[in-house]
Amino acid sequence: MYHPTTPEIHKLRKELVPHTHDAFEAFSQAVFAEGALPEKTKQLIAVAVAHSTQCPYCIRGHTRLARRKGNSDQEIMEAIWVATEMRAGAAYAHATLALEELAK
Repeated sequence: MYHPTTPEIHKLRKELVPHTHDAFEAFSQAVFAEGALPEKTKQLIAVAVAHSTQCPYCIRGHTRLARRKGNSDQEIMEAIWVATEMRAGAAYAHATLALEELAK
């Protein structure tokens, strides 16, 4: 499907632009830190968004983290279904654009 990420790829990304890489990692840690939302919930959101953006690396990583943070398989699958509905709902809502064009 996609090439697996490797420690060598991770190292190269960091070596090529270390300041930006470090800033991104700090941002990611800040986003997923406990706050108004617990990390358990944030990881479920990440699983849903990963499915919406269709990023296989994010899907695998955040599914693993969601489970590690205590989410059940059922909770994870429900989050995926929410993402599925939102993506399908967006296609349905955007049909308005096609219907407007057809009405011309």
